Amino acid sequence: MKKIPMTTTGVNKLRDELHHLKSVARPKVIAAIAEARGHGDLRENAEYHAAKEQQGFIEGRIREIESKLGHSQIIDLSGLANEGKVVFGSTVSLVNLDTDQEVSYQIVGEDEADLKTGKISNTSPIARAVIGKLKGDSVEVEAPGGVVSYEITEVVYE
Repeated sequence: MKKIPMTTTGVNKLRDELHHLKSVARPKVIAAIAEARGHGDLRENAEYHAAKEQQGFIEGRIREIESKLGHSQIIDLSGLANEGKVVFGSTVSLVNLDTDQEVSYQIVGEDEADLKTGKISNTSPIARAVIGKLKGDSVEVEAPGGVVSYEITEVVYE
């Protein structure tokens, strides 16, 4: 399996979720299963089946997170000198050259992407267009509504 690029923040978030699943959620669902077993006939016990389903979800998520962490490649920009180049993990500010609308995105791995918080995947069209470019460069992004031209106005390493 290939390495999964992640920011240190993304890796820490996954580790926190894994800790919560193992130390809180898993014991809670095990207790719920034990309690539901005490109610008698398991074939018609909705609480038991719901708890078993929840247990399956938790165990699957634990395996998924452990796999991601095992294959993660942590990209830490703290030691890099910012020379205005857009790289994985950097936050880039763009101006739409047609509308003068400004946007700002941090380029993160697919698992960390969340447009609501301004984090886009390194495989997204915008990220692919700007990675490797410098502050002041213009880029064209193939968007669903056509080609959009942006100018890179700022690159921040966090």
